[in-house]
Amino acid sequence: MDFDKIILGIDPGTNNMGIGIIGIQNGQVSLIAMDVLKLGKLGSHALKLKKIFETVLRNIDHYRPDELAVESPFFGKNVQSMLKLGRAQGVAIAAALFRDIPVFEYSPRKIKQSITGKGAASKEQVAAMLYNILQIKGVPDNLDITDALAVALCHFYQGDHPKNAGDKNYSGWKAFISENPRRVSR
Repeated sequence: MDFDKIILGIDPGTNNMGIGIIGIQNGQVSLIAMDVLKLGKLGSHALKLKKIFETVLRNIDHYRPDELAVESPFFGKNVQSMLKLGRAQGVAIAAALFRDIPVFEYSPRKIKQSITGKGAASKEQVAAMLYNILQIKGVPDNLDITDALAVALCHFYQGDHPKNAGDKNYSGWKAFISENPRRVSR
């Protein structure tokens, strides 16, 4: 199928990196592919970064995405973990830029709000919404996969002009559904 746009979503990580690819045709979203890159068995951080770079390049060359959407690192208490996560994100971004693919970053809160209507939603709530929206058959064995799909879908929901600030708050599910009817399947 020819798509109007293909979006590669990345949930960066140094143990697991989620990969989600969606296609848009006539305003409708379809799941193209989803996977997780497991890096835990690689010995050094440098080897993990190399593998991330190679995997993102391979996915770009295979699926030919128009844009890459990536989750930005969140601020945590462990500075070393944040540094490693930032490096993983940077390597994924570098791979996209190496292939002249535009890159867009979204905060975890923005992604969750975009998918569920609540910025504090759990990973499981995000996954449940994605199963419904993308009509995913079966359950991915890793939430990093659904996180990557959520990043890609969040980017699609931003339209041609992604917003980086000003998260919208809803008073409840009714308000969210009334303003986002395309996100609800019946």
